[in-house]
Amino acid sequence: MSGPLAGITVIELAGIGPAPFAGMMLADMGARVIRVDRIPSGGNSALESLMRNDGVVDRGRRSIALNMKDPRAIEIVLELIGRADILIEGFRPGVTEKLGLGPVACHSRNRKLVYGRMTGWGQSGPLSQAAGHDLNYIALSGALHAMGPSDRPPSPPLNLVGDYGGGGMLLALGVTAALFEAQRSGQGQVVDAAMSDGAAVLMAAQYGLMGKGFWRDERESNFLDGSAHFYGNYECADGRYVSIGPIEPQFYRHLLEKCGIDDPQFARQWERSEWPALKARLATLFRTRSRDEWCELLEGSDACFAPVLSMSEAPHHRHNVARGTFVESDGVVQPAPAPRFDRTASELPSPAPQVGQDSGELLRELGHDEAEVAQLVGAGVVYVSQAS
Repeated sequence: MSGPLAGITVIELAGIGPAPFAGMMLADMGARVIRVDRIPSGGNSALESLMRNDGVVDRGRRSIALNMKDPRAIEIVLELIGRADILIEGFRPGVTEKLGLGPVACHSRNRKLVYGRMTGWGQSGPLSQAAGHDLNYIALSGALHAMGPSDRPPSPPLNLVGDYGGGGMLLALGVTAALFEAQRSGQGQVVDAAMSDGAAVLMAAQYGLMGKGFWRDERESNFLDGSAHFYGNYECADGRYVSIGPIEPQFYRHLLEKCGIDDPQFARQWERSEWPALKARLATLFRTRSRDEWCELLEGSDACFAPVLSMSEAPHHRHNVARGTFVESDGVVQPAPAPRFDRTASELPSPAPQVGQDSGELLRELGHDEAEVAQLVGAGVVYVSQAS
């Protein structure tokens, strides 16, 4: 693997949501990520099918499948940890301790190990043991309350704010920062990444604006939440949408000039009382042309403009094509690794492995001979996928 994390080994205790996303980020940057999977149960419910082995988020892994109820399997994980730099897990607080894979046990094998813990509510606090999902975590941060129209319930922003932005990326940043420190101090540490904390951190600017009296604690009443006429999405004549966001006065003037608007009412950009009327007038204007016609007029200018593309359209946009923002692997279109590095460029890692695909090879790398591997497989401690 290439990338700035080449040579770093990560152990990922398999789960769903933000921890695998952090694993993807680390693998994309060149880390060797070994995913410890549970032996497949054979279930095929709709939920199990949904959660099983996401081909994009789980890219770049090697997989070893173990019966985690067997002490011999736990010993194998500890052997892997002894050679690793980072461990990431996404269970409720206390679960890995019960397995025998808590921080104390792992640091006794590898004192430099960075132990990354990904949860919704954090390792402590009155909600730490409660179940939840992205929507619940961002609800507690103030983020969800701020999103959506004022006359309807708050709008879920997919699972981007909790699971991925406030979760997986926060964990990836945390473990790489701790790794940097461990390489200087010789000691690892526990990284407690909580989605409720991460969603709050993502709201730093809004809390800062509110502290200055420039942000109202009400939906659709601020310049970034759909209230202002100069920051939002507008329907076009063909039923598709465009986005505009000329916040700065020079960009706002440019939009007006490009659109042929010379009405003095539009000069009152920051007068909140004018926003509803100006928004209605822009809505009428944008419905006079198709999305493509607006792109021809505004795209690439300083009007702060972009078409609102569907997931099917986005990979084919000329800017995304020029930058290679999306790639295709085994017939699956997916985002390319990001950010970009000029010296240690990242490459798209291998596709997601089958559960247990690398079990035998990883055991042999740990020093287990063929007879031992066969014995562990025969005893149901280790699972080797048929594909391998």
